[in-house]
Amino acid sequence: MSYEAVLFDLDNTLYPYAPCNEAGKRAALDALRERGYELDRAAFDDLYAAGRRETKRETGGTAASHSRHVYFKRGLSRHAGGPDPAGALAAGDAYWNGFLGAMSLCDGVEAVFDALDAAGADVAVVTNLTTRVQLRKLVRLGIDDRIDLLVTSEEVGREKPSALPFTTALAALDHRPSEALAVGDNVETDVSGADAVGIDSALFVADGDAPPNADLPARQRPDHRLDAFADLTEVAA
Repeated sequence: MSYEAVLFDLDNTLYPYAPCNEAGKRAALDALRERGYELDRAAFDDLYAAGRRETKRETGGTAASHSRHVYFKRGLSRHAGGPDPAGALAAGDAYWNGFLGAMSLCDGVEAVFDALDAAGADVAVVTNLTTRVQLRKLVRLGIDDRIDLLVTSEEVGREKPSALPFTTALAALDHRPSEALAVGDNVETDVSGADAVGIDSALFVADGDAPPNADLPARQRPDHRLDAFADLTEVAA
């Protein structure tokens, strides 16, 4: 089946997330050490995790829940017993610079984009997180000129699996749900979110660790499963 529009998730779908996250953390740790913090990796991980937990607890369901600058702001405040705005800024900036420096497209992405372009399909990225960071990722990956639309949870005020990011993309591209395919790595945010809107879904996990359909509730079972990203050409184009 061919589709008029394909709505891609970004993180861990178009590129592998884990090595980038690790590179970002190493860069942030180096930045904090340069500012005089005597942290080993275990202490850094505790600081990061504490800031992340507090941020998720208080801002869950919003784009702010992904902000590394907020993680470091809160984690450093707990660690140092008081605020350190300059340290939080340095760590957050270093994290994203390290993260972006480690990014590379998953094998097959460019070939799939070529096939979709040849088929005349619209291509959107529909993603949770803040707009500036996701724009930086698209530019770093060299695909900013390959997509027709970016929709972030920050700009619509709701995170996937809310219908709003999906319906915003469909409205902007002037397509019905039945004409679109959503591609992502997360059965809750991507698959069930698309299913609730009536959009077909394809599950691709960059690290290959995806649960079998039989282990998933019906709303989390994708219409298509991709062993390799290039398989999407046969599904969507």
